[in-house]
Amino acid sequence: MSAPAPVQPERLAGAGPVVLTCEHASAELPAWLQASPADRDWMRTHWAVDLGGAALTRALAARLDAPAVLARASRLVCDCNRSPGSPTWIRETVEGHALSFNQGVGAEERQRRARALYAPYHHAIDSLLVDRLARRQPSFLFSVHTFTPDYEGELREMEAGVLFDLHDELGEAFADGLNRAGLETAINAPWSGKAGLAYSPDRHGRAHHLPYLEIEVRNDLLSSAAQVDRIAGLLADQLRAVAPR
Repeated sequence: MSAPAPVQPERLAGAGPVVLTCEHASAELPAWLQASPADRDWMRTHWAVDLGGAALTRALAARLDAPAVLARASRLVCDCNRSPGSPTWIRETVEGHALSFNQGVGAEERQRRARALYAPYHHAIDSLLVDRLARRQPSFLFSVHTFTPDYEGELREMEAGVLFDLHDELGEAFADGLNRAGLETAINAPWSGKAGLAYSPDRHGRAHHLPYLEIEVRNDLLSSAAQVDRIAGLLADQLRAVAPR
């Protein structure tokens, strides 16, 4: 696999109030790591990348004139939506398969991944938000994720989930709007923001005193450009309703 830049900022001059992030946008590995032949099938799955997440982020950015920050290394290298202290920041195995590039990762290699990949991603978000705040530009942080309909045998029938920690009223209103629009949406599912599983928007929203949410969309609803466009339209309509002006 080719070596990614650590972060892909897009539309940084976007004038809309929404700021988009996508922590699991890519399945790429950095130049110093290689996937074994046995790893490669796993690198095409939800374990390595949020399938449809990057496309949905870009479709939202176009609809909302929104800046976006996308991570360019696979979540299996280091998860930008987890703290480096989390046991899943680097996964050694997925569904019983031992990932070759994550075996025996010591402190030096953890520091290398943090320095080369993780820190630049979060620095890019911070820099964007600091610049917007300096210009007194209203900003609402919205993190885009997707989930698999079958997670290790657990079937997930809902179509989307809204994750939040601090912003209960905002999150509930956003979820209610999506449900009314015809997208079956749950609150704090399939993961919960209140359990720390919306780490990136929580980190930056709190640091900059901004409202924030994370969306999870079932990835089979994003299998084609037409599907991505439909979901982006539903999300954009609700974001226009709740974002600051």
